Amino acid sequence: MTSKGRVTIREVAERAGVSMATVSRVLSGNHPVPASTRARVLRAARDLDYVANAHARALVGGGRKMVAVVLRQVTSPFYAQVAEGVEAEAAARGWLCLVGTTGGDPGRELEFVQLMREEGARLVILVGGVVEDDAYRERVAHYAQALDSAGARLVLCGRPAPDPDIPALVIEFDNEAGARAITGHLLSAGHRRIVFLGGLPGNTALDARVAGYRAALAEHGLGPEAAHVVDCGLGRAAGHRAMTELLKAGGDPGPGDTATPDTATSGTAALDTATRDAANPGTATPDTAPARFTAVFAGDDMVAAGALRAISDAGLRVPQDISVVGYNDIPLAEDFNPPLTTVRTPAEELGRAAVRIALRDPEHAAGAHHLLGTHIVVRDSVQPPPPGREDGGSTPV
Repeated sequence: MTSKGRVTIREVAERAGVSMATVSRVLSGNHPVPASTRARVLRAARDLDYVANAHARALVGGGRKMVAVVLRQVTSPFYAQVAEGVEAEAAARGWLCLVGTTGGDPGRELEFVQLMREEGARLVILVGGVVEDDAYRERVAHYAQALDSAGARLVLCGRPAPDPDIPALVIEFDNEAGARAITGHLLSAGHRRIVFLGGLPGNTALDARVAGYRAALAEHGLGPEAAHVVDCGLGRAAGHRAMTELLKAGGDPGPGDTATPDTATSGTAALDTATRDAANPGTATPDTAPARFTAVFAGDDMVAAGALRAISDAGLRVPQDISVVGYNDIPLAEDFNPPLTTVRTPAEELGRAAVRIALRDPEHAAGAHHLLGTHIVVRDSVQPPPPGREDGGSTPV
């Protein structure tokens, strides 16, 4: 793809040494053209990165009312809800919706965007948080310019635009505000030692949640050392593994630290260290002291699901021993044991809004930024810390 100005059919004709009518016949495929001429025209179109204008095709009945949504995976409840919103809004307008998955591979994302551009999709919607590095910024600017040159529109759902001047519509929800609110809910219940489980440095969505978590601690008068972030990424398996390691270690990452599950102390080592500390009072360190957290803020509901299982496997109870909250409010969250207190993100509305706003005012959608709100859903996974542990006394194990 290219970010140059829109290539015209006249330029293709000049490059191929044929008339514009011949180029039109070749590209439409509706008229017989000598094989050598067809090859020359197609080579010129490819060299110039020519894509027939989707708006022009629509005027002559050849355009496709098609929207493409590109996700990391379809097994995630959050991504599935966004895709459902895109499909529902597209169907209500008589449009077709195509869904593609990338597995987080930028190369696959590029191929899908290019294919949709060539096939005449009017909207290409990219969904989900990303690592916002230079490669991402260059890639998205490339997508936006190339789609715009073909008369299409790029929509970023839940991920930022690298530059407000690129022709892309941004629709996201306020991750930081939601995280600040749910952390405030735990603090209001009396918790002061709260672990954030599910960090992924560089990921825009999770970085915003961590920022909201830290901001809430600060608003309640707690210093930076009160923050405990475990970088385990997202998903049930990640949450279960990280929570299991955290409980085995008998402690948290340490004041103000960030830890990864594979650096946690083994259960045996933690026990040996605890024995040494008992024999030598005053030598305990935050990394090996008995677990002092009373609540867990999971980066999403699937991380919370894994954490709930790990806590149960360790013989502990939620919320009697440890409170747990999540993020996203997936449909299964109310069926967890116990039903999960979480942040409801408007996943389906995110998908609907992506289509609705982009089609409502396509000329002014480029560069626009829309922020959707979130709110807490209170269920049964939070209660005040057990007596004697309000300030972080040892977690029973």
